[in-house]
Amino acid sequence: MRLIRYQTSDHEKHIGWMLDDKVGPIRGDVFDGYQREEATIPLELVRLLSPVQPSKIIAVARNYAAHAAENNAEVPEIPVLFFKPPSAVIGPGEAIRIPPQTQQMEHEAGLAVVIGKEGRWIDLDKVNEHILGYTIANDVTARDLQHSDLLWTRAKGFDTFAPLGPWIETNFDPTDAMITCYVNGVMRQMASTRDMVFTVKKIIAFISSVMTLCPGDVILTGTPEGVGPLEDGDEVAIKIEGIGTLTNAVKALE
Repeated sequence: MRLIRYQTSDHEKHIGWMLDDKVGPIRGDVFDGYQREEATIPLELVRLLSPVQPSKIIAVARNYAAHAAENNAEVPEIPVLFFKPPSAVIGPGEAIRIPPQTQQMEHEAGLAVVIGKEGRWIDLDKVNEHILGYTIANDVTARDLQHSDLLWTRAKGFDTFAPLGPWIETNFDPTDAMITCYVNGVMRQMASTRDMVFTVKKIIAFISSVMTLCPGDVILTGTPEGVGPLEDGDEVAIKIEGIGTLTNAVKALE
């Protein structure tokens, strides 16, 4: 099932689900009890928003060996974690803004996991019970700031640096799905989730040994090799087999 957040012509925001190209409202809380209504609203009549509003975004660095190599970094022995602020989140179709502090903003396509049930010290065989579903993420990065700063907070944390969407797919197998990233129609990244150093289950078990995972939290599972620059006027489209496509324009900060 595809879960969405959407906005109607009256600017009201709603939670819903999709069946083919139709949208149906949801009553209740997708993290608790909810009821689906019939999907009768044409998709073109609504605006899709980021499918979740996370309390925190936890990301895994260098989780694809080839990406670690292109950054002259070693593959870690345990997951290397960093945060992106919730204020960085935008939805499909929204613009990624280039801040004036960077001269090298880059895309990082990746699979995102949406937590559905609170957990701490989650066992590997219990991980799936804590997952609501999966979506697509672009871990936008100011690469020059990442290299110059001691920590990555600034490089990863600008507003609009966490596009998510277009929906949450609850029926998805993360073990072997193709991830592709296109900028202006030219492919930049392509790899399978099977190339991850740490699997989704291992990532979630590891993170939950450090902190409590809450419903709505988002985990970014890393990016394949091929990251590259984004410039004013570009369009970046990330496709994950079995989920869909997340597309965002790139614009200078006004």
